[in-house]
Amino acid sequence: MRSVDRTLEYVVRSARRRGHGIECRMLSSNSDTACRNTRLGHGVTVAPDADQTMHKTMRYNTLLFDLDGTLTDPFEGITRCVAYALEGQGITVTDRAELACYIGPPLQQAFEHFHGLDAAQSARALADYRERFADVGLYENVVYAGIPELLARLTASGRQLFVATSKPWAYARRIIAHFGLASYFGKVYGSEMDGQRAEKHALLAYIMRQQKLKPGETLMIGDRRFDILGARHNGMDAVAVGYGYGQPEELAAAEPLGVFESPTALGDYLLAPAPVSAPAETVTIR
Repeated sequence: MRSVDRTLEYVVRSARRRGHGIECRMLSSNSDTACRNTRLGHGVTVAPDADQTMHKTMRYNTLLFDLDGTLTDPFEGITRCVAYALEGQGITVTDRAELACYIGPPLQQAFEHFHGLDAAQSARALADYRERFADVGLYENVVYAGIPELLARLTASGRQLFVATSKPWAYARRIIAHFGLASYFGKVYGSEMDGQRAEKHALLAYIMRQQKLKPGETLMIGDRRFDILGARHNGMDAVAVGYGYGQPEELAAAEPLGVFESPTALGDYLLAPAPVSAPAETVTIR
């Protein structure tokens, strides 16, 4: 949904499937606001609801942010380092766009899955990747437009924020600090260099134990299915961002609560009063 009035109070609720589409109902304090169709997979229809009752409470106390494809766009750094690592295995990549699939999943598994390397080869490729990434690729990165403003709005609202990335925390903390985002986060969590907690579900379970978080008050925000499924595995809600590297079909299959096409739209949703009942189906808000 585009150009949402900042005075608009909305929640998405009472969702149900109809054929290939999803019909969702929207609560609005502005009855003149037009609802427009958006598309995710076979499409999403959003319609106004006459019932405008909602709880005036915070929507999630704790927010867990993925890093790559959510806070920053790491395309240059990751694809250059993957190409460098594959070169060491005798594989030449002429179009780095083909390597965007490496943004998100654990890297050693990705080398095996996408290029058929065996365990020994993938371990060597990962070492070569890190050789370049630690000094160069780490900074071949850019913060998405609107992210600093989003983080400032959320921290000002009293929420606690954490980074939850499959990338080793040693790298992630340097990236967050380099771009001046460290002050917004209570802590930056990631995997260990030996691969521990590289799977998102294991990482989220670890964060919840360390921070003593309640699943019902915690939201995972990411751009890939790993983020959504990892959150669900731990009993927490998850939303997706549509500007990252998850394809629409991938996100539709993972069924996040919503897909947000910009940091501003995500912030408007999170800062709206909490609904009577949580969204039940996927929606796209622009």
